[in-house]
Amino acid sequence: MPSSLFPSVRRAVRRLALCACLAALPWAAAGQDAGTPGDGSASAPGPKPAAARPRPHKSPDAPIRLRVVGGLGLVTQYTQFEEPFWTRELPRLSGGRLVADIVPFDRAGVPGVEMLRLLQLGVVPFGTALMSSFSAQYPQYAAVDLPGLSADIASLRRASAAFRPYLEQALRDEHGVELLAVYVYPAQVVFCKKPLARLDDLAGRRVRVSSPAQADFVAALGAEPVVTAFNQQRASLESGDVECAVTGAMSGNTLGLDLVASYLYPLPLNWGMAVFGANRAAWNALPAEARTLLRTELGRLQAAIWAQAERDTAQGIACNTGQAACRDGRKGAMVLVPVSERDDLRRVEVFRTSVLPKWRRRCTVRCDEIWDRTIGADNRVGTPAPGR
Repeated sequence: MPSSLFPSVRRAVRRLALCACLAALPWAAAGQDAGTPGDGSASAPGPKPAAARPRPHKSPDAPIRLRVVGGLGLVTQYTQFEEPFWTRELPRLSGGRLVADIVPFDRAGVPGVEMLRLLQLGVVPFGTALMSSFSAQYPQYAAVDLPGLSADIASLRRASAAFRPYLEQALRDEHGVELLAVYVYPAQVVFCKKPLARLDDLAGRRVRVSSPAQADFVAALGAEPVVTAFNQQRASLESGDVECAVTGAMSGNTLGLDLVASYLYPLPLNWGMAVFGANRAAWNALPAEARTLLRTELGRLQAAIWAQAERDTAQGIACNTGQAACRDGRKGAMVLVPVSERDDLRRVEVFRTSVLPKWRRRCTVRCDEIWDRTIGADNRVGTPAPGR
C-alpha cells in the first residue's frame, strides 16, 4: 500500500472505531426511541451485522426518547440550562410525549473536534458543538465569534443575527445538520499570574487559547499562544506551562483560576459560542408537532442562555476580584486591571490587521463573499465599544 494512503486509512479506522464505541453508549443508541432506559432495544455492535429482529409493539402514545449530547459539563450553560431543560422541562412542556437523556460531551468521551462529523453521521442525533472545536477545519462557520470583533453582548447579538441565516443553510446543505439554537458562553477574558496594565503587556508570555483565531489575536500582541483543553487550564497555570489563560469570566472562577492567577483583564476578546443541532434524519423522523415544540422551546432556551452569559460575565468579574456583588461563585482576590480607551482601540486594530486577514486566508470557501454579505455588511463591525 502506498505510504501516502496511510493517513487517510488511519483517519477512517479511527472514525469507525469512534462511531462503534459511541454507538454503544446509551445516549447515542438512536435519535429517538419509544422505549424506556434498559429495555434492551439497542444491542451492542458485533463483528458481523446481526439479522434484523422484529421490534416489540409499542403504543403510539408511548413517549419519544431523545438522545442528546450537551456542552461543557462544569459550567452554567449545562448545569442550569441544558440539563434541566432536557430532563425536566421538556417532559413537562410536551405533556410527557418527549423525554430525553443528556450527557455533556466532555464527560461522554466525545472529542469536541468530531462533534460536527458525529452529528452528520447520526451517531450523535442531537448535540452541542463548540465553534472553537471546528474552527480549524471549518473556519467559515466561526466568523461570528472572531476575537476582537465584539467587545460587548449587543455587538455580538448583531453579528449573530446577521450570520445565522448563512450558518443554518450551510450546516443543512453541507452536513445534513439542522441548526436549532446558537448558545453563548460568558466573555472570554484574560487571567494572568504576573502583573499587566494593558493588552500589549502580554508580549513574551505563554497564553492559553482555545482556537486558531484566539491564537492569531494573542500572537499579534507578541505573546505565544498555547492551545489547552478547557479543564486543563488550572493545571497548566500551576505548572507554569502557561502564564496567562483566555477563558470565560465565570468559567475561570468555576475552574479555580482565581486561586492560581492574580490579575484579571476583563476586555472581552471573544465570547465562546456553540451551536445546537440535530442530524436531519433524526430531526425529520420526529412528528411535526414535536419539531414545532422543540423549535419554540429551544428558541426560549437560547434567549435564556444569552441573558445568563451576560450576567455570568459580570458575576465572573465580581467574584474573581472579591467584590460585594458576587453572588454565584467563590470570592477571589484577583486584581482587576482597568480597560482603557486606548486598549479598546488596540483590540480593533488587532482584529482588522491580524485576526480578520488571517481568518480570510485560512477560510477558502467563498469566505470574502460570506463575510461581506453577513457580518461585514454592518458598518459598525470592528469599531470601538460605545462609552469606552
